[in-house]
Amino acid sequence: MCGIAGIINTNGAPVDKSVVKKMTDAIAHRGPDGEGQWIEGNVGFGHRRLAIIDLSSDAEQPMISIDHRYVMVYNGEMYNFKELRAELEECGYWFRSHSDSEVVLNALAEWGPKALVRFNGMFALALWDRKEHTLLLARDRYGVKPLYYAQQGTRFAFGSEQKAILALPQFERVLNKPALLEYFTFQNIFTDQTLLQDVTLLPPGYFLTFDFVSGHQQRTQYWDYNFRESEKPARYEEYLEELDRLFRQAVNRQLVSDVELGAYLSGGMDSGSITAIASQSLPKLKSFTIGFDLTTASGMEFGYDERAKAEAMSARFKTEHYEMVLKAGDMERCLPALAWHLEEPRVGQSYPNYYAAKLTSKFVKVVLSGSGGDELFGGYPWRYYRAAGSQDFEQYIDQYYLYWQRLVNNTELKAMFAPVWGDVNKVWTRDIFRDVFSLNDNKLEKPEDYINHSLYFEAKTFLHGLFVVEDKLSMAHGLESRVPFMDNDLVDFAMQCPVNLKLNNLADVIRINENELGSKQDKYFKKNNDGKQLMRDMMSHYLPADIAKAEKQGFSSPDASWFKGESINFVERALLIGQPRIYEVLDRHTVEELVLEHLSGKNNRRLLVWSLLNVNQWMEDTLLS
Repeated sequence: MCGIAGIINTNGAPVDKSVVKKMTDAIAHRGPDGEGQWIEGNVGFGHRRLAIIDLSSDAEQPMISIDHRYVMVYNGEMYNFKELRAELEECGYWFRSHSDSEVVLNALAEWGPKALVRFNGMFALALWDRKEHTLLLARDRYGVKPLYYAQQGTRFAFGSEQKAILALPQFERVLNKPALLEYFTFQNIFTDQTLLQDVTLLPPGYFLTFDFVSGHQQRTQYWDYNFRESEKPARYEEYLEELDRLFRQAVNRQLVSDVELGAYLSGGMDSGSITAIASQSLPKLKSFTIGFDLTTASGMEFGYDERAKAEAMSARFKTEHYEMVLKAGDMERCLPALAWHLEEPRVGQSYPNYYAAKLTSKFVKVVLSGSGGDELFGGYPWRYYRAAGSQDFEQYIDQYYLYWQRLVNNTELKAMFAPVWGDVNKVWTRDIFRDVFSLNDNKLEKPEDYINHSLYFEAKTFLHGLFVVEDKLSMAHGLESRVPFMDNDLVDFAMQCPVNLKLNNLADVIRINENELGSKQDKYFKKNNDGKQLMRDMMSHYLPADIAKAEKQGFSSPDASWFKGESINFVERALLIGQPRIYEVLDRHTVEELVLEHLSGKNNRRLLVWSLLNVNQWMEDTLLS
């Protein structure tokens, strides 16, 4: 796990090594164990190392192939590297190190981009072909590791983080307003855009090739999700046994490390089951939990602190357990550092993740995370059911799009942007939403097809946003975060697992009667132990029944209460007093009214308040006056 960066002068001008060093210095937190630069004419590669597998100097990067044709910088972990190495040795390759990096380099030399589909792991990489003068950029299937690139004038640059690119002298920083509109619609960015013009995020499952002789640049998708109903479904017991086998295999694959490894233990079943399996192989496993001071919490927030459940599981699995309790003032204390590391806001209120990584990094260099289980196995049934009874694709898009307006509705969105920007219909966010499905099979014949479409959508957008956040905030502390649920074999199984093994109330939901009396919200969309049914049954082999069968509980802090209580002065100072940068792009009157709705208790706008705070901090740090 590392940080990578590079620059190529398309006009042939030589690269200054000091420029490459500035790029790697900007992401030094990603690799505190070492650095390296490689310069040849108009090409410069840089690397920061977090040593996990093969701690020797033989694994240092940039790495050059044995025949000296290829130069590579690589960030990630390849969990099937030993199998690939054995195959490459049969092809005549020999190795100087025991690292997965050298396996990746030789695999690309032997198979070219076709090697990418054979990789089972998380990665972002750049490969320079010194003979053909071509660049290959590639990112893992699921987007666990980020990779940005940009071209301004005669400079083409890339990096694990935008900071590496922004370190270039005279790089112009201009706000990308369409991406900002996209963020304030979905609290996420679904496209490959960033909040900075000219800076692009390579999509998951893609590689980019750039021929610097012809100037031809091409982006190619090599993998995509494909949730589908199996044509020949097996017996329930067979699915259960196969899931058990694949899950254990996935966790055990990701235990490979030459440094100490730990696990997040939130109190939920995903992290709990990973900890259960890992602790069987690592009897001195360390586990980590973030809790919340609920003194001033209210309503459903009283369920946000899961320390008691985590402690019970720690005792059960005999882990060495560590906890940290967050209080109202912790958000404002970390916001400047958080925004700097996150670079641009994505899904959720991510500062608890920042503190979780900070705590964990004091004890280990690698941590196992439960991310991905919900998106693969149907962990959010109240989302899918909203569109499960649609009559056709367009109606499905309409219903689902309205739900995913996480911050404000279209009317409020236009009021926020139009006075400053003008016609916001120039970037119609419904079209952005619809385009997510463009590569998927839109043949919809039965409710299960709509559910699988929802699973596809959330894996492509929501889960990807979570991965971007998790990478930035773990690497902020020199910590590698691994996600066993995103093992290739396990993902393949989850995609073809029948919907009725994930959800148990589908038959009731598709018979929604819009004219019936009473609360349809409570009846159809409530959290009633639905979702991840097959996963729950499998996990019951390892977890207490009250954990395996518990309602879904997200990793959330009681900010709805804190923002209008103990943190109200901070919110007012940041968003209502003086000249916050946010009002350079948003209508002040509209935003202040929405914020005051929350502070007065009229409406729960916690996600919007958080997003405004985060974007305002980002503008202060990134957009120079």
